[in-house]
Amino acid sequence: MGSLLRRLLFLLSFVALPAAAGGPLSGDAPALRAPSPAEAAALLGLSGPAEVRREAGGVPGWTVTAGGAVAGYLGSTWEIAGSVGYSGRPLDVLVAVTPEGRIGGALLVRHDEPVLTLGISDADIAAYVSGFAGHDLTATGAAAAREDLPDVISRATVSTGVIRDGILRTARTLAIARGVIAGSGGVDRLSYAPATWGDLLAMGALAETQVTMDAASKALAGAKVPVPPGLGDFLHLWAGVIDTPTVGRNLLGQQDFTKAIGNLGAGGSALIVMSTGAQSHRGTNWKKTGVFDRVTVVQGETRWQPTEDRYQMQKRLVAEGAPKMKEISLFALPPEIDPTQPFSVEVLAARATDAGEVAMTVALPYALPEAFRLAPPPEPEPLWVSAWQGKRAEIAVVALMLTLLTLILFAQEWITRRPRLWRTGRLTFLAATFLILGMGLNGQLSVVQVVAFVHSLLTGFRWETFLIEPVIFILWGFTALGMLFWGRGVYCGWLCPFGALQELTNAAAQRLGVKQIAVPPALHERLWVIKYSAFVGILALSFYSMHDALIAAEVEPFKTAISLRFLRAWPFVLFALSLLFAGLFIERFFCRYLCPLGAGLAIPAKLKIFDWLKRRPQCGRECRMCETKCTVGAIDAIGRINPNECVLCLRCQVIMNDGAQCPVLKRRARAEAAG
Repeated sequence: MGSLLRRLLFLLSFVALPAAAGGPLSGDAPALRAPSPAEAAALLGLSGPAEVRREAGGVPGWTVTAGGAVAGYLGSTWEIAGSVGYSGRPLDVLVAVTPEGRIGGALLVRHDEPVLTLGISDADIAAYVSGFAGHDLTATGAAAAREDLPDVISRATVSTGVIRDGILRTARTLAIARGVIAGSGGVDRLSYAPATWGDLLAMGALAETQVTMDAASKALAGAKVPVPPGLGDFLHLWAGVIDTPTVGRNLLGQQDFTKAIGNLGAGGSALIVMSTGAQSHRGTNWKKTGVFDRVTVVQGETRWQPTEDRYQMQKRLVAEGAPKMKEISLFALPPEIDPTQPFSVEVLAARATDAGEVAMTVALPYALPEAFRLAPPPEPEPLWVSAWQGKRAEIAVVALMLTLLTLILFAQEWITRRPRLWRTGRLTFLAATFLILGMGLNGQLSVVQVVAFVHSLLTGFRWETFLIEPVIFILWGFTALGMLFWGRGVYCGWLCPFGALQELTNAAAQRLGVKQIAVPPALHERLWVIKYSAFVGILALSFYSMHDALIAAEVEPFKTAISLRFLRAWPFVLFALSLLFAGLFIERFFCRYLCPLGAGLAIPAKLKIFDWLKRRPQCGRECRMCETKCTVGAIDAIGRINPNECVLCLRCQVIMNDGAQCPVLKRRARAEAAG
């Protein structure tokens, strides 16, 4: 059976791989849906008509205009952030960003999350998504950046956490790409401190360079009108960004600074270029062409020459100690020049020669001082970080239980030699599993998580998706490691809340004298097929329709009994109670024959590298007591333990070590007494 299932899964993985190979927008990924003008207007809170224009270059998205002005920007979380939900399928939310750097709104477009099986509706998810409207992307500080975000939905922490991160990453990426916020922080446009000309130079607010007449004469040798060598400056150049009041107000005075900044427009920056000497940095040709062909601002691969519409003449400086300038020019920098990043101001000096032209370029590097920078807008903190910080107590409780279980399993030989200790300890631990892990911490694993894990491996695994639920993540991690040491029984036999509930109710039933039903071995082994078929069927169906697979996963009563504590529609409650009722007569009835999670864990448990359960040569030959006493029928007629079915209850080890039960030990005791 195990070999057959592994082959089926191997084939299924090949069927699924082509759909994942193409990356975003390929295979079974959703086709990108363009927003309608009505949706765009609603997301940005516009009262009138809107126009939507697709932007395909760089960071893709849509620009929304109204009345001829930009009203905002739209982006898809699937296209920009590559959001993949807990189901392993694409998650698409349309996010709107306003020109002021806020999230205008968000619209859920597509999801295949398993939240519907937890009693959470699409309307609940849509309401959660719309709660991001108004979030300030420019807020600084971790607390400020989180204070206006909606809380994740209980019982859908993973799905809503992925949605949250996708919305924030998309909004921030879109805002930076459209120049709404600065990716590396902005310019401090509020702080002011009095400063002299010397102070401004000392703090790096202005960059300075100087070219002498001698240097220019050599560089421009051969010109028809030569530069005469001698004393004095050919060009003495200063430049800097004046957005910060400490710079602009001290240089220009309050009135001229207000005028200069007021003409910039939203998000603009002002560059001041000042010079003395024989060479003009402006020249006069710009009056005819409208372009300042002598001045070039260079940043990386970007080269920009100021135009007349971005020019403002300044006549004087008011800073104490400022030299008398020959020319002062104010230029409004375009969006493609980031004032927070280093750039250079180049001034071209050219002279005609008999053969054509000789030229020299004076380059003035500039970098905005750190004192004039704002902290960059914070990256949204991954939800899993705050989840782990906020659940320290729960994590400690789970860690304590797992540590105790590890000690029990490592000390199993010592414990199983003391039947009363084993029985009391096991029932106590199972009670804690049901009450603490299950009803208290909702730590019930599910086949849905196995399916989600398989899909994530095929479509792009992300640790963040699984880290959002600390309790579930820790349990899965321990279960995965435990399967290598002890097999699937480490979870099914000790850590499964519904499994614990079944064993506890059966123990109570036996105490009350309820007669147990012994399932014939031939029928027992054939009934195993049901749970393995259920697991393979759910997994296979998920590649066709995740929604249908989630419905099929309702064969598990875990959500009804543990996650929702029986507060659910009566058919689900009746189904769960029926399984518990059957378990009163056949211990762990659901685990034995119906549990797809147990089947899913049994397959990789074949990799178990240790065999901790001991057997004697006489087991199954001279004695079959362990076979008849095994509560899940995991021991065959010749005494072998089937690791696919064993729940690691240790009952067989207790019998083997108990001289009052084990026939082999009884015979040895009689022989020793007779001898």
